[in-house]
Amino acid sequence: MVELNKISKAADVSVAFFAATNRPDAPLFDHTVRAHRSLPRVGFVWLIGVICVMFLLPLGAFIGHIAMWMILAAMLITIATLWYFLERSYTDSTLSEHIRIWPDTFTVERHNPRAQNQYWITNPYWVRLKLQDTPVAQSYLTATDGKRTIELGAFLSPEERVQLRNDIDTALKHLR
Repeated sequence: MVELNKISKAADVSVAFFAATNRPDAPLFDHTVRAHRSLPRVGFVWLIGVICVMFLLPLGAFIGHIAMWMILAAMLITIATLWYFLERSYTDSTLSEHIRIWPDTFTVERHNPRAQNQYWITNPYWVRLKLQDTPVAQSYLTATDGKRTIELGAFLSPEERVQLRNDIDTALKHLR
C-alpha cells in the first residue's frame, strides 16, 4: 500500500507541476542545465578501435599457444567492461534540470536517466539560494523555500554552479 501511495503522490506532483508550467505567458527565466559529455561518440569509436588494435599487437606473439586464448579472453573482458561503462556514462549524461521562473512560480524539473523525474514548484518570493563548500563538493548549490531544500546542478563543475547561482539570483532580484 505504501508503494501505491508513493506512486499516486508522485503522479499528483507531476500533474500539479505541468498545470503550473502549461501557461500562455513566457517565463522570465528559462534555463536547461545539462551534464557535460567529455567524450563525443566519434571519440568513443576511436578509443575502442585503438584499444583493440593495441591489444591485438602483442597477441601475435602467442599465436598457436594455449596462452593466446587466455590472453584473448582477458582482453575481450576488458574491452567489454570499458564499452559498458562508457555507454553507462552516455546514459548518465542525459541528466538535466529545467529551471523556469515566472512572477508567481519558480519550477525545477529534473530529468533522471534511471529514475523517475523530480519536480519542484514554489513561489519565487521565498526562494533562497545557498552556495557553500562542503567536504564532498566545492560550491555546492542549493535552493530552499523554507519548507524543502533541493540541490541544483550537482553534476556541474564548481565554476558552472557559481554562474548558475548568479543567473538565477539576477532573475530573482528583478522580480523583487
